[in-house]
Amino acid sequence: MTAFHAGEMAIQRRAGFGESVVSVGARFIRDAMPEQHQQFFAQLPFAVIGVIDAQGHPRAGLLAGAPGFLHAADERHLTAHGYTVVGEGIAEGMVPGAPLGMLGIEAGTRRRNRLNGTVVDAQNETLHITVSQSFGNCPKYITPRHATWAPENARSAPTANGWDEVARRIVAGADTFFIASAHPEAGVSAVASHGVDVSHRGGEAGFVKLSGTSLSVPDYPGNRFFNTLGNLELNPLAGLLFIDFAQSQILQLAVRARLKWLPARPEAPDRPERLLHFDVLRAERSSGALPLLWADA
Repeated sequence: MTAFHAGEMAIQRRAGFGESVVSVGARFIRDAMPEQHQQFFAQLPFAVIGVIDAQGHPRAGLLAGAPGFLHAADERHLTAHGYTVVGEGIAEGMVPGAPLGMLGIEAGTRRRNRLNGTVVDAQNETLHITVSQSFGNCPKYITPRHATWAPENARSAPTANGWDEVARRIVAGADTFFIASAHPEAGVSAVASHGVDVSHRGGEAGFVKLSGTSLSVPDYPGNRFFNTLGNLELNPLAGLLFIDFAQSQILQLAVRARLKWLPARPEAPDRPERLLHFDVLRAERSSGALPLLWADA
């Protein structure tokens, strides 16, 4: 069975890569974590996760803890213990049988690995995940910075709702955000590619453009798998996560995505470029929510 679903393959074909990506995906998208991925997750102070909330909308948030809080019992099972959940709607999406996407990213070294799977159990600050897909990503567009586990840095603060001036400032100055997307059959299909995915988007500060209640961002060249765009082809709902590293706050946006295909460049006439638009449906900002300290690499 192919590692890709119909939405991913449709984007791959229109982007000019055809069937060549299918064989690459079969080699790089595994159904278990290689040893280096197991070791990588175990050294992280946080991981980005994507879930589906109680309203059926993808959400992106964080799990954070002292390095070692993520542990691979074996190549098919990852456990998180003694973690802090960062983000509204995330804990509610971590229920037995629920699909979950995870991105481990170490921005200081520009390493990132992804896994998609299913929640086996989540109680007593212990999360058990069965892995269905595991694969690495290229280091492009990652702004180097170091994260350190600092639970004393987190404090309880009310969540501010609304697409206000502070929310727009966070987005306008961002060099990084994360996007959670889901196949329309996530949670009901047993097919590995029909799950939840969470991925990184990065660029120079200001690469996200604002217009009213909409955002737009160029879809830069990557691994050609188009996991996120493939999900959005079939299900346009997504959850964005922006981190204000200086002020220790996060911004979660519930959005509806639209993909605009642009004319191809003369040097690659068979490969059109893309612009991703997001219409903001809901905005939630949590101040002082991060049990992490950040420093430029």
